[in-house]
Amino acid sequence: MKKWSKVVATSLVTVLAVGALAGCGSLSGDKKAKTTDKGDTPTLLMYQIGDKPKNYDQLMEIANKRIEDKIGAKVNIQYIGWGDYEQKMSVIVSSGENYDIALAKNYVTNAQKGAYADLTKLLPEKAEAAYKMLDESYIKGNTIDGKMYAFPVNANIFSQQMLTFNKKFVDKYNLDISKVKTYADVEPLLETIKEKEPKVMPIAVGQGFRAEAGFDFALGNGLPFGVDLNGDTKKIINPFEEKGMMTAYQTLHDFYKAGYIAKDASTSNTEYPLDSSTWFARQETQGPFDYGDTILTQAAGQELVSKAISVPLKTTQAAQMASFVVSSGSKNIDKSVEFLGLLNSDPELLNGLVLGVEGEAWEKVGDDRSKLLEGYQPNMHMAAWNTANNKILYADETITDKQIEARDKSIEDAIESPILGFVFNTETVKNEISNLNNVMSQYLDGLNTGTLDPTVAVPEMNKKLETAGFSKVQKEMQKQYDAFMAEAK
Repeated sequence: MKKWSKVVATSLVTVLAVGALAGCGSLSGDKKAKTTDKGDTPTLLMYQIGDKPKNYDQLMEIANKRIEDKIGAKVNIQYIGWGDYEQKMSVIVSSGENYDIALAKNYVTNAQKGAYADLTKLLPEKAEAAYKMLDESYIKGNTIDGKMYAFPVNANIFSQQMLTFNKKFVDKYNLDISKVKTYADVEPLLETIKEKEPKVMPIAVGQGFRAEAGFDFALGNGLPFGVDLNGDTKKIINPFEEKGMMTAYQTLHDFYKAGYIAKDASTSNTEYPLDSSTWFARQETQGPFDYGDTILTQAAGQELVSKAISVPLKTTQAAQMASFVVSSGSKNIDKSVEFLGLLNSDPELLNGLVLGVEGEAWEKVGDDRSKLLEGYQPNMHMAAWNTANNKILYADETITDKQIEARDKSIEDAIESPILGFVFNTETVKNEISNLNNVMSQYLDGLNTGTLDPTVAVPEMNKKLETAGFSKVQKEMQKQYDAFMAEAK
């Protein structure tokens, strides 16, 4: 994960992972453990991203007692650091190394290659209770060519881009954020901060930042293919030449020229910690399990307030944010699915992993709430967002029943992206996509940080994209998208 990802996606990482960010160059866990014990109890080998909790052995001793009691198996989790996970899992998958479960990376490509077991029939059978709790969008977003190869973590199935403000500055200068809906709306606020607080960055923007402009991207927001959520959603377009994106880029360029964005933003990895006073505004991603600004404020240790600049949207990216796959070469496919079902439906098991050791890190309050104790410390528990079903986690005692109801209602009301579940087969255009990636890498950070003048850079970029094969890829994608829409009817 890029350093800047820690800044722009705090609600997904800092809030829910709590200490699971730093990269690690080697596997951690019980390296000597095999996928099967000498006895009759299989030990499932599972790969996870991030840092191994400091009290891993204690957490897993407690967990494995329950897992063995419930399904007659044990689990050995090996951790791979953020910076190494994708590469190392690629090697593991391509080499055919034996493992049972892993957090998916390059999910579509590996599934189409046959690296993952087909779970379409197994999930409703072996993980019935957990499977029934999934929002339908999770199933759509993880289905490839009619088959489901992963069990997704039930959490923030929709996401919404927010402009988040440090409330102490809002209050100090009596700033009105009530009408903020776009980047342009914050300009007078940034001007005030630049004048009154010269040591504070008016808006924290840096390498990896991506502007929000009302599009959903078919191959990620680093490639020029998507649909206009406010336009004709039946057409695959280049969002980077549309009015909405150009307006956002021009506003950011104006901010840059005015000094509201750091001069080295496009090349700098400078972080603006959530709990610091080094920033006034920033872009955050929020979902239903963030309970508005509640979790973000708790993570920051200071009050933060946000205003939405996008609609709540259920996307393929959100559906695949944290999905677990079973290796097609596993000797324990059924048992692996049973474990995923248990982990995603058993509150006692999951809360003991995500909150830490009960009685030391937390205690249960009522039927479904928790109170954190002094023993709750970073790196002494697992992350919520990439472990299992957030719906069965015991919410903090400060979360009210009304907030829970609002959370569930927001999930029900959020709209699905028109390209949710659309999987583009890139086989015939691999070279073109590689060339397009090379072009985009020259411009993305410069445009998104306001460093480049979009009136000059965007036409130049689009000309290079055409030479690199944009039209060929767009034509093929539109053909497949038409078939996708026809099948969905």
